[in-house]
Amino acid sequence: MKKTVTLIPGDGIGPEVASAVREILAATGVQIDWEEIPARADFERRGLDFIQAGVLDSVRRNRVALKGPMATAIAGGPPSINVALRKNLELFANVRPVKNLEGVRSVFKDVDIVLIRENTEDLYAGLEHTVVPGVVESLKIITEKASNRIARFAFEYARKYSRKKIHAIHKANIMKLSDGLFLTTVRKVAPEYKEIEYRELIIDNACMQMVMNPHQFDMLLLTNLYGDIMSDLAAGLVGGLGVVPSANVGEGMALFEAVHGTAPDIAGKGIANPTALLMSAIMMLRYMDEEEAVKRAEAALVSVYREGRTLTPDVGGKATTAEFTQAIIRTMEKPAQAGA
Repeated sequence: MKKTVTLIPGDGIGPEVASAVREILAATGVQIDWEEIPARADFERRGLDFIQAGVLDSVRRNRVALKGPMATAIAGGPPSINVALRKNLELFANVRPVKNLEGVRSVFKDVDIVLIRENTEDLYAGLEHTVVPGVVESLKIITEKASNRIARFAFEYARKYSRKKIHAIHKANIMKLSDGLFLTTVRKVAPEYKEIEYRELIIDNACMQMVMNPHQFDMLLLTNLYGDIMSDLAAGLVGGLGVVPSANVGEGMALFEAVHGTAPDIAGKGIANPTALLMSAIMMLRYMDEEEAVKRAEAALVSVYREGRTLTPDVGGKATTAEFTQAIIRTMEKPAQAGA
């Protein structure tokens, strides 16, 4: 049965990688009717707010969305659209699997970590104000409700996917009330999942441990800011943000996205790497119970990287986006040809 999915191509290289992923997913045989959101610039030219002008309604209606990278202004400008989508849609859990992809150069091998990040509060609540000129206050919001919700999500994820160990990451030795509330809430949930080993680490120690010996970690459970930092740190162990996926999950709704930058320096040159968005789309297919399509797309991606003949410049190759895309599609078609 054909399913409707909201597509937010994004900025910079976003439309290019989104188009490539659409081609690849079509080749898997999965039936998707894409409800594509126009570019942000189109809304802005008409004086409309991107978030409010139908985007939220589309995702709420379809319950599943795929999103390319979107730029966020630094030290000024409008709020982050990425954060606004997560908050407005109550996509409270960010899921970031970090795993080596054979053929991508990296410092470590056999890394396999899943980071679960609370997505709706902490410093990302955006509650900032100027106290007096030269003094700014930013409020860190931690609630028992959100902490309990993300803890249960993490332990249920571990149970569903047979993960064995969860580390809760915190700074409760200094932020005794805020991080303390997060930690004590997780401690109440952990005993309900006796088959899963539960541990805790202070955030600075966790970062050091991650770059010294990532193999000690199975899953990490983190508040919003720590999760943002450590998920990018973990991605660096396996080749960077261009080769890891991301999902934002709420109650009966999910948005899957590439979390790398918009790369305006190469936009329009036809050399962007769609791997991160493709991997996120594969997570989306799994969420939609399209297991056959998952197997085909995953196997083709792994095969193309393992062979190493048709890779884009960011991972050491010379292929264009189109050539990489066609290599994935041809690889998916091989078993069908052999059996014909």
